[in-house]
Amino acid sequence: MTTPQHERPPIIAITVGDPAGIGPEVVMKALAANDDLRGEGCRPLLVGSRAVVEAARERFAPTLELASVSSPQELAAFAWGGGGVPVWDVPVEGAEGVPFGEATAIGGSASVRAIEETARLALAGTVDAMATAPINKESVHLAGYEDIGHQEVLARMTGTSEIATMLMAGRLRAVHLTTHVPFREAAQYVTRERVLARIRLIDRAFKQWGVSAPHIGVAALNPHGGDGGLLGREELDEIAPAVADAQAEGIQVVGPIPADSVFLRAASGEFHAALALYHDQGHIAVKMHDFHGSVSVNLGLPFVRTSVDHMAARLATGRGFASEAATPATAATGF
Repeated sequence: MTTPQHERPPIIAITVGDPAGIGPEVVMKALAANDDLRGEGCRPLLVGSRAVVEAARERFAPTLELASVSSPQELAAFAWGGGGVPVWDVPVEGAEGVPFGEATAIGGSASVRAIEETARLALAGTVDAMATAPINKESVHLAGYEDIGHQEVLARMTGTSEIATMLMAGRLRAVHLTTHVPFREAAQYVTRERVLARIRLIDRAFKQWGVSAPHIGVAALNPHGGDGGLLGREELDEIAPAVADAQAEGIQVVGPIPADSVFLRAASGEFHAALALYHDQGHIAVKMHDFHGSVSVNLGLPFVRTSVDHMAARLATGRGFASEAATPATAATGF
């Protein structure tokens, strides 16, 4: 007799990231050091080159037991606490031999193919969520992909037209209006329509996660919130009207709030999330709040995806001191 899926611990697929980066090291250390990542809270599944995983295990977590799975049926057995951490092999020739700290086409191919395979497993319901280790954008480009990062790959794989990044550090959650956009162009994206759409997405996502009435704070773009138009009109012409539109729909949102205070208010618990208008506006706030413990979550995907909130860290690669403090697999199990 088969036990219903919802009664087993959730299966969290973990990609190992760029083989030349800190991803394999961080993943091995986290699994070896945190029993909760292998206990009743969730069941991990490593997705990527098994050769890369084996090399990282030998160096950073030699006592960690691994196993191989290649079908949903085999994986189901491990969901109930089978021996070892299962590995879903995505072979890429030469991936285990990529030099530490170097951008290569092989590393980029290994990174993206693991993300794509994990997305397929999530879409099929074989896994319940995914957590991703860092990749190198230069390597991805060298491998011939047009995708800039994880978010773009997953949007392509799922056909998602509206997707957003949310950084989390304790009670501080910052959702971004723009991410991989040059700063010179970021203000062009601050329009009434785009701000309203992002507020709606935040409201919808948190309600899906069980928050009945999410409270949202919206950051201003200009210093002092524009000072009544003296320092810019985006607050008057675009942001405030979008907030008013959302309020008319029953969404609990306020703003624009000067950026030097909105994130403090969010961290104190006043808001479930703050809307940041460009990449560094939200990233700086979250990383200053808790650099080592921050994680990234995507809104808009048909499954939960979390990630460490850091890069592949070329200078730290292969030296054994990368920190596994942030645990996106744990974040993937709930908020």
